[in-house]
Amino acid sequence: MTVTRTVVPGDWYGVLGDNVIVLLPPAAKSRVAGLWETVDEGAGFDEVLDALISGGLRELPGFVLVAGEGRDMKVVIRGAGRAELTTRDGQVTVSGSEDTTWVEQNVVGVTALRIRVANGDGAPYTVGAGLVRVAGVEHPASTGGTVSMPDAEAVAVPVEPPTPEPPQRILPPDPQLQRPEPQHVAAPPAEPVAPAAPVPVPGPLGGPSVDALTGPIPAVEAGEAPVARLIFSSGQVVDVDRPVVVGRAPDPGRVGDDDRARLVTVPSPHHEISSTHVEIRPGEGADLGSAVVTDLGSTNGTVVVQPGLPADDLQPGIAVQLTPGATIDLGEGVTIQVTRA
Repeated sequence: MTVTRTVVPGDWYGVLGDNVIVLLPPAAKSRVAGLWETVDEGAGFDEVLDALISGGLRELPGFVLVAGEGRDMKVVIRGAGRAELTTRDGQVTVSGSEDTTWVEQNVVGVTALRIRVANGDGAPYTVGAGLVRVAGVEHPASTGGTVSMPDAEAVAVPVEPPTPEPPQRILPPDPQLQRPEPQHVAAPPAEPVAPAAPVPVPGPLGGPSVDALTGPIPAVEAGEAPVARLIFSSGQVVDVDRPVVVGRAPDPGRVGDDDRARLVTVPSPHHEISSTHVEIRPGEGADLGSAVVTDLGSTNGTVVVQPGLPADDLQPGIAVQLTPGATIDLGEGVTIQVTRA
């Protein structure tokens, strides 16, 4: 049975699949055609999110992604946007923010969903799967005050295919942006729900030493599971499944005889970043299962901002446990965002 939803007309693009809703601002027109093809082929949450952010976040000021089957939904919002989800235990509201990369929540027991991204003054109508222009969406379709449409093709907006562009690195998010740890939301007394699967990042990761700007990224060797994922402001993505040594010209000898260390070179035109600046590695003992960062005696220091805590200047040689959403600032605009692996 085809899913129908109520749409409020507007200037945003609505990509509506059977189990996925994506709303994009007018400035993201070049991404819409490819994203619709992905959704129309039945892609799930992870594949759609990968396709959505593959072109970088700097040129994507806002979006809404909602996906799920049955009554459990994943919600991701960046910038302008608000989702109100009615659950068996009450209402849950997820609002976008300009101060974070995006806001992400898993909501269980959803019976109804309302999304608003802009003001719309047209007459609402019901629609199935397809590509439409919207200011808001209600799921499932409301029963009053709407005009039924046979399917989305009747109101589909033609979108020019995206113009091929030369390969480029993903532009970095703002150094202050943080991706909060996904949380399951359900009003008491609902039972806790297992954490959602981590969002995959396209492309193979891991392998031997790698240059953050030009080096290849070989496949991960079998062995230690990654405890965190690092997103560099250059767009480079590295898993922490072994020691990661970062600097202007990192020297693996600074971290002992561990020949598994991965080297990541970052730009430092003014030499404010030390040649071997910091090490990030899987924790041990009380830190087992998390990543830890250690300043390796850098000249100008390292600042770490953990979610909900003030900025912390690292003491050389002292390992500090990292939580998802933390940001490591090396100076000269070079930052490292820490997320779940």
